[in-house]
Amino acid sequence: MARAALNYLRPKDWVRGKAVGNGSFGIVSLAMNRSTGELFVVKSSPSGTGLISLKNEADILESLNSSYIVRSLGHEAADRAGSQQEFNLFMEYMAGGSLLDIVEKFGGALEESVIRSYTRQILKGIAYLHRNDIVHCDIKCKNLLLGSSGNIKLADFGCARRLRGSSEVDACSKNSSQVGGTPLWMAPEILKNEGVGFLSDIWSLGCTVIEMATGRPPWTDEVSNPMAAVYKIACCDDLPKLPSSFSDEGLDFLRKCLQKDPKKRWNAEQLLSHPFITGSSNQMCLKEASWSPTSVLHAGSRGNWPLDELESLTEEEISTWRPFSMRSGIPKYLRRMCSKEIDVQATEGWIEVRSG
Repeated sequence: MARAALNYLRPKDWVRGKAVGNGSFGIVSLAMNRSTGELFVVKSSPSGTGLISLKNEADILESLNSSYIVRSLGHEAADRAGSQQEFNLFMEYMAGGSLLDIVEKFGGALEESVIRSYTRQILKGIAYLHRNDIVHCDIKCKNLLLGSSGNIKLADFGCARRLRGSSEVDACSKNSSQVGGTPLWMAPEILKNEGVGFLSDIWSLGCTVIEMATGRPPWTDEVSNPMAAVYKIACCDDLPKLPSSFSDEGLDFLRKCLQKDPKKRWNAEQLLSHPFITGSSNQMCLKEASWSPTSVLHAGSRGNWPLDELESLTEEEISTWRPFSMRSGIPKYLRRMCSKEIDVQATEGWIEVRSG
């Protein structure tokens, strides 16, 4: 286990450098061991929801030992001025930064060969998590870190959860109102309050591959604002636009990830054997699954939904909701849109996709 390597450090033994990013519940800064000069990062959060979530992240990371997961170096609880306690989580420093940084610095999109390599490593990390009953819940480019040699590691476990179950479908927490994540990468079942499971990470992986290939979040080509995209994810049968430049193998891989019905998605182990990952040149034959409604929210999803009302929201209305943030709830406008077509009284809890 990669546990508690720096727990002996006292506040005077290390120095905090500049902030290098922010996680779902804390600020991430570069840090240095005053005695050895060792560089690492420290993720800090004061009291409140952030502290609870950071402690959960520390607990999960310190139980893991994989070359595809960012390594925990320990943690500390430090008293600050005003009797406020701050929790610090120490982690290895990944010099390459986030995958989002790489995409932006290399022209806004990556070559398919690079995407294949990165996706293979991401999948190995996801498969390791799922074997250990953990769902990451927030897979996206920002939460994937690179070393200088091109190795990728999953990071930011502030939203991660432990599940118990006998299969990808059975191991599913029904309390989606307590699930964290970033809405545009969230699986439909989470937004519909049908639960979060291992296969929810696979949907997010598909969205992340699109992000690598296009340099943009999923759904940005389909709608004019993120709120309308979230409505499409939860209430409609649409899929995000697939990269036009992708090979047939790449497109098939994405379709295996982006099945609205989680029971039809491939799991991480299956995807590791997909030709897109293995490099096989064999063409995959697709079988298009016939559509059938799987919940009350699907009733009429091929009809005329009021997306025009979401498209016409004012900037002020949109600004009140932060769909790219780590703590976003679907606002009342979306609930109002859905209620015009269906009765959502029985499923009102799905509106709260981000709560402490």
